[in-house]
Amino acid sequence: MLYLSQVLGRPIRDLEGERVATIKDVIVRLGEEDHPPVTGLVARYRRRDFFLPRPRISEFNEKGARLNADILDLRPFARREAEVLLARDVLDKQLIDVDGKRVVRVNDVQLINAGNEWRVMGADVSLQGLWRRLTPHNFIGTNRPVEVIDWADVGYLATDAATVQLKSTRDKLARLHPVEIARLAEALSYHHGSEIVESLDDETAAETLEEMPAERQARIIGDMDEERAADILEWMSPDEAADVLGDLPEEKAEDLLNLMEDEEQADVAELLPYEDDTAGGLMTTEFVTLPRNLTVGEALARLREMAETPNMIYYLYVVEQEESWKLCGVIALRSLILAEPDAPLKEVMREEFQKAHPDDAAREVAQKIAEYNLLALPVLDDAGEILGIITVDDAMELLLPKGWRQRLPKLFG
Repeated sequence: MLYLSQVLGRPIRDLEGERVATIKDVIVRLGEEDHPPVTGLVARYRRRDFFLPRPRISEFNEKGARLNADILDLRPFARREAEVLLARDVLDKQLIDVDGKRVVRVNDVQLINAGNEWRVMGADVSLQGLWRRLTPHNFIGTNRPVEVIDWADVGYLATDAATVQLKSTRDKLARLHPVEIARLAEALSYHHGSEIVESLDDETAAETLEEMPAERQARIIGDMDEERAADILEWMSPDEAADVLGDLPEEKAEDLLNLMEDEEQADVAELLPYEDDTAGGLMTTEFVTLPRNLTVGEALARLREMAETPNMIYYLYVVEQEESWKLCGVIALRSLILAEPDAPLKEVMREEFQKAHPDDAAREVAQKIAEYNLLALPVLDDAGEILGIITVDDAMELLLPKGWRQRLPKLFG
C-alpha cells in the first residue's frame, strides 16, 4: 500500500540509480472499473513536464520510481481523454461518498499494488491524511484513525478537469434516493451540482430536481440543453414543471414548453396562468376521476387497467358521467377497496367534502387541509368542475418554517 503524498516530489532514477527527473503527478485512467489503474507519471525535468508511461517503470514506491531503460521521451505532457491527475484533479477536491451519503474532501489518495499493477483503492478523508501530506517524508504515524473511502463508493468527483467524469456516476448515484442526491448536489457548487443532475436518467433527474429549491431548479433547467430540459420537465409533476417554467424568462419558458410532448405540455400549460399564491398555483392535475354509474368492482378494474396513474392515490374523484369533470363525490382508496364489489360508487362516495376555488389564497387553503387532516383537496371552478387537487405535502410547505420544509416527506412524489 502506498499514499500519493509519499511519492510526489520523489526522484525518478535511471538504471544506474542516477536522478533524472522528479515525480510531479500520478496519472490514472477512469473507466468502468471500480479501482482505476495507474497509467503513468507526470515527470518534471528542468521545468519541463513529460509523460512517463507505466511500462517504462520497473519500481514504484515511497522512495520514488526507477526506469527500466535509459531512453526518455521528453515531449511536453498532454492530458488524454478520461485521464485523471491525482494531485491536480483529486487532492483537496470534493467527492460524493455513496455509501456514507455525504460530500467529503480528499486529503490523500491510497494506491495499492495488485498483480504488478498499481491501482487507486481509495480517498483518505481523515486528518491523518492531511498531516501525512504536510510532512510526507518525515511522517510519523499517530493513534488518530485513518478514514479511507473505497473508490468503488465514489459517486462523483468534483473536479474542473474538462475531460474527467466518472462514467459510473449514474449507476452509483442511482443507489441513492432522489432526496439524498438532491442534498448532496446542493452541498457542492452550482456547477458540480448541475453536472450531477445532468448525469442522471430523465426520471431520476426530475425527481431530484423536485427536491431542490425553486431557484436552483430553474437555473439548472435554464442552463441545460433545451431538448434534455424538456424531457426532464415531462417527467416532473405538472405543478412542479409549471413552477419551474414560471421562474424562467418568458421566451425561454415558451421554448421549453413547445418542446414537450403534447399530453404533458397540455397539463403544464393548464397550470401556468395561475398565480403562485393562489390555490390554482398550488394544485396539480395528477388525479383520478371515475363516473358515478360504476360499481366498486368496475372502478377497481378500471384502476388496474390504467396505463398511468399518479404515484400516490389516496382519494378518487367521482364525476357525474364519462368525459365529465363535474364533481359529485369523493371516495378514499381504502374505502373503495373495503367496499362490496357490487355496490355502486354513488352509495360509497362522500357527497359532502371540502373543496377550494382556484382563486382562493394558497395559505388559507393550506390551513384548511391541516385543520381537516386531509391528504388532498379538490379545486373546483365556478361550474363545480374539478380542475386539480392540492396535496398535503405542497400545502405544508406553506405552513412549516423555512428550515423544516426540506424535511417534509414527499407523500405524493
